[in-house]
Amino acid sequence: MAESVRVDQPVFLHDGEVAFGAVREVHKHELRIYIENAGEFTVPTSAVHEVHFDKVILDGRKLDEKLRAAIGRAHAAEDDEDHEPVDE
Repeated sequence: MAESVRVDQPVFLHDGEVAFGAVREVHKHELRIYIENAGEFTVPTSAVHEVHFDKVILDGRKLDEKLRAAIGRAHAAEDDEDHEPVDE
């Protein structure tokens, strides 16, 4: 890791995407991450792919299914609000 993980840093799966959450706690072997629309999750530090430019990027291959599903729903409410129904 280029930088250290710190509380309140945004969390991503890929650089350049929208953050899905933020770091809440940092421990030696794990992080507590708040994921939008899902709550807090524990993530092993081994799942941190990179830390740079004040961003934490996780390796999705090292995350369990429940966490990946929560990440997938992180912006679901925003997506519903951003789109007006289309009349056909």
